[in-house]
Amino acid sequence: MSEASASPVFPDLDGASVLITGGGTGIGAALTGGFVRQGARVAFIDIAEEESRALADRLADAGKSAPLFIKADLTDLDAIQKAVAQAQDAHGPVRVLVNNAALDDRHELLDMDGDYWDANQAVNLRPVAFAAKAVAPGMIAEGGGTIVNFTSTSYMLNIGTMPAYTAAKAGIVGLTKGLAGRLGPDGIRVNAIAPGWVMTERQKRLWVTDEGLAAMMDRQCLKRALEPEDMVGPCLFLASGASSMITAQVLIADGGMM
Repeated sequence: MSEASASPVFPDLDGASVLITGGGTGIGAALTGGFVRQGARVAFIDIAEEESRALADRLADAGKSAPLFIKADLTDLDAIQKAVAQAQDAHGPVRVLVNNAALDDRHELLDMDGDYWDANQAVNLRPVAFAAKAVAPGMIAEGGGTIVNFTSTSYMLNIGTMPAYTAAKAGIVGLTKGLAGRLGPDGIRVNAIAPGWVMTERQKRLWVTDEGLAAMMDRQCLKRALEPEDMVGPCLFLASGASSMITAQVLIADGGMM
């Protein structure tokens, strides 16, 4: 078993109702598998139907129950509300929400217009707030829950090729802290994970080069490329009672970038 796949067992996640956005591909698919293997009742939202149905089929016997795929466009606020209702109808009130969905398309500042900016925030930032809003009443009624938001180290690195995306990812940190302050009195913890450059199939297809990867390895303390499975353990930890007094925090998982 590789270090990346050696996730510990968190007993309180067994049977928990978990909802993951963008759970059909990339980091999200690894998270879906990780929670399924904990015995959780997992629903995941994605717009990529073929990949998501294939993932659900692969994981059908990996845990105590097969994950539920919900196709929805997260830029549609009504669709978010309906997807949360579908997940809760199937598995009960959501106890763990993982806001993972994102789209990190590169774009040029000097070519960017208002419509592009708004569309980018509608994918990368707005659903984080409205998915949290949708699950909050159920969590409050149940006496608590956990929300894990995925941000990114990209906004910390002065990357110039995706300003709208990095603004959204910085916004997720502020939103995480605001949600933690609002929902903490209701027993709901809200934290964020900031991955480094994770070698998803999308990244490898579009942007990874030997030179770029070598440059990243030079900056990482740990000399191994980050894989989607490397995000599973941190997410399970923040979702579980093992982190019971941790909230309003950002956990950086980037191999120790210097």
